Amino acid sequence: QVQLVESGGGLVQAGGSLRLSCAASGRTFSTVVTGWARQAPGKEREFVAAIAWSADTTYYADSVKGRFTIPTDNAKRMIYLQMNSLKPEDTAVYYCMASTTGVVYRVRAYEYWGQGTQVTVSS
Repeated sequence: QVQLVESGGGLVQAGGSLRLSCAASGRTFSTVVTGWARQAPGKEREFVAAIAWSADTTYYADSVKGRFTIPTDNAKRMIYLQMNSLKPEDTAVYYCMASTTGVVYRVRAYEYWGQGTQVTVSS
């Protein structure tokens, strides 16, 4: 099992920045891809960003490319979501997720999830 705990959500004005953190514990060596998804009210959960550990390759949804990055701290088993130039449409609950299968963009394939953290961007 892998446990994921997010933190760092909050309220920010449009154009501002926010950094989310995800602490991983348990059988983290089994995870191949770790990333972030989000779910806005009335919408399906969607892929935001991920990192494939073996290739050290990052992936981003088109809607966040150029604004969000996914820094990591392997020693601390932490991944982050650095969100810059935030827009009201970025408002959502953000989830940390991990996969043992190597799937990147299909959020339903991720086996492990955090509890989520709310991000609200005011206009």
